[in-house]
Amino acid sequence: MNRGFYTIMAAQFFSSLADNALLIVAIDLLVTMQAPAWVTPLLKLTFVLFYVLLAAFVGAFADALPKGRVMFISNLIKIFGCALIFYHVHPLAAYAVVGFGAAVYSPAKYGILTELLPPEKLVIANGWIEGLTVSSVILGIALGGALVGGPVSAALNSFDVPGIETGIDTVSETALMVVMFTYLLATIFNLRIPDTGARYDHQERNPLRLVVDFANCCGILWRDKLGQISLAVTTLFWGAGATLQFIVLEWAKQSLGMSLDKATSTIAVFAIGVALGAALSARFISLRNSLKVIPLGIAMGIVVMLMIFVHDVRLAYPLLVLVGLLAGFFVVPMNALLQHRGHVLMSAGHSIAVQNFNENLSILTMLAVYALMVKLHLSINAIIVLFGLFVAGSMFAIQQLHLANQRKHDSLGLIGEHKH
Repeated sequence: MNRGFYTIMAAQFFSSLADNALLIVAIDLLVTMQAPAWVTPLLKLTFVLFYVLLAAFVGAFADALPKGRVMFISNLIKIFGCALIFYHVHPLAAYAVVGFGAAVYSPAKYGILTELLPPEKLVIANGWIEGLTVSSVILGIALGGALVGGPVSAALNSFDVPGIETGIDTVSETALMVVMFTYLLATIFNLRIPDTGARYDHQERNPLRLVVDFANCCGILWRDKLGQISLAVTTLFWGAGATLQFIVLEWAKQSLGMSLDKATSTIAVFAIGVALGAALSARFISLRNSLKVIPLGIAMGIVVMLMIFVHDVRLAYPLLVLVGLLAGFFVVPMNALLQHRGHVLMSAGHSIAVQNFNENLSILTMLAVYALMVKLHLSINAIIVLFGLFVAGSMFAIQQLHLANQRKHDSLGLIGEHKH
């Protein structure tokens, strides 16, 4: 791995760190505003909305400019979205602007890997990027929890510069300043990302043609036998992962009796498991063997349902580490396989945009269903069981599709051999 790769990793780490810290700060703002409980998951929903709405356009934008420059512009948008809260813009709307920046950022973040590295290093690179992303989730959520409650927030809020009136008087405003500074660090690293020299054909600017082109790219990836399996797995994983964040927070409050700033530790523990799983996967699973990890997704759904029997932190933490480990181990090879197939079948930016569209449409759908279940006053245990059954059942269906594809391929091979 060269210096450019590590610069990309640093930029990704600080940008994701700020995203996750801001999520906790925004949740705390909603609690302060006494918003209904079902509004909280809508934060993530508004964040990913632009991943779906802009999917046809961000891939072309990522391929039209050097990807380091695209990442720089995206972080400026995130800083603007964060700043909006200072002007009393509703957290849902402000976080949606941050999501707009993230939607533009993602095709460049992943697409640059396929430009910078050979295919045989993609699983290792994904292990790095997922490991660092998960580390940023751990630290970001911990940072967000520290900023909204406890001695850290009190110390920062009491800090004052003699003779200078900053106008920052509340815990929330102090927290937002820390988040904005973190985004600024990511922006500085963006400026140091090297130009890979990769250039694509002139990018279409007509919106209608972009939509048609994007639809064609979606069709290409879904029709590809390897692409459809890896895309189905990652689509399910990211939808389930985003929903699980809110389920775990609510479960920690109801079953473990934790406040919001303490409940964030459960998300951090889950993320530690994902980081471990990602590291082990990068170490032991090659791109050629990536499809062998699908059964771990079924196991993850089953293990999640065990949460309903846990009411002690000493049991909760190991269980969450196990869930995270299973998740991290199977998603990293799937991401690498999907990136490789996308890069082979189309350009890097377009393939990541297709991936983002499907994954974030899954997030939108699953979060909307979760918000509806909360609004209908379903118990957290009922939600957990339904969630676990859905994940395990969906992963089982994907595995059966893969086995059917294999049988069809083998039978065609035998027919061809017989004819020969």
